[in-house]
Parts: sequence; structure tokens; C-alpha cells
Amino acid sequence: MLCRVLVKYPDEQEANRKGNRVKICTDVAYSEDRAAAGVVGFRDWGDSDPAFTATVICDTVQPYIPGKFYLRELPCLLAAIRRLRGIDLEVILIDGYVWLAPGQRWGLGAYLHEAVGGIAVVGVAKSRFRGAEQEARAVFRGRSRRPLYVTAVGLDVDFAAAMVERMAGAGRIPALVRRADRLARRGIIGGN
Repeated sequence: MLCRVLVKYPDEQEANRKGNRVKICTDVAYSEDRAAAGVVGFRDWGDSDPAFTATVICDTVQPYIPGKFYLRELPCLLAAIRRLRGIDLEVILIDGYVWLAPGQRWGLGAYLHEAVGGIAVVGVAKSRFRGAEQEARAVFRGRSRRPLYVTAVGLDVDFAAAMVERMAGAGRIPALVRRADRLARRGIIGGN
């Protein structure tokens, strides 16, 4: 897969300078023939400002196959994460589910967890997935009456849900999660 960095990644020493392990929010956007991954790094669950941001453009994208969404999104996420060499990653947040059914059906997050060697992955989904009710925790943020659905691997799901609830931003979607989404969308629009 041919990928290029649109926004400069952080210097390894700068990203690790405070000694805290880094968490990242990620999202992927698509056009017909390419994808863009937005990455927002942060150190503490309550941070309102990112430690760094980056966008990676992938010039090829797999077609959508029903039931195999991970085949479309995973390659671009991995391309973005691989560019974080030397940064001590603690948790990766994704837009989606880790588990689609109790211990049986993997979601994007479970495949990502395996592909990155066991780094904790937290799925933050905007809509309910039938079958994942036992695995997901509903998180209400701000004044929204619609929950986010949080799943996790490598981290206790109840702890993950509490941390997503704690993340900065007054609205339903945490501010840094929203920023990763915007970076990915801008990458598609402006990533010539």
C-alpha cells in the first residue's frame, strides 16, 4: 500500500519527553480510490489539547465487503501507527467496535490489537451494533441523550468507558476523537 504523510509526525524525543505513555485517537475517511487516517496523540484522558497530530494518505483502498469492514480500514490505520516508531503507545482509540459479539466475532479493534502486538484498543462507536450489547458499555456525555458505545481489549471495558466519559469536550463526541475525524476528512479533501 502506497502511503504518504500529509502532516509531519512528532519527533520521538518530543513525543515521549514528559515520560507519560501516549494514547492516540484515530479515524479513517475514504474517497473512491484512497483513504486518509487522522491521528491525535495525547497523554492524559482529560487532555483538551493534543500532544501531536498527523494525517496519512493511503493511495489505495480496499473495497467495502459487508461483514469485513476491517479489511478496508485496518491497512490505513496500520500505516499511520507504523509511523509512530519510538513513541511509547499505551492505548489506541478507534471509531468503531473491538468486539461484535461476546468473545466470538472480532471487530476492527480486535484485529488492530492483534496487528500491533497487543497494545490496548478502545472502540468508541456512535451507533449500537446488534449482538455487541454484552461487550459494549453505553456512555452518555454532555447533554446528549444518545450514548456512545465503548468496547475494549487489553484494558478493562468499564475503565475504558469511564475514561471516554472523562475525555475533554462538552458534546457527545470527545474533542480529540472529533479532531481525528476532521483530520482524516481534510486529508481526503486536500491530500492531493
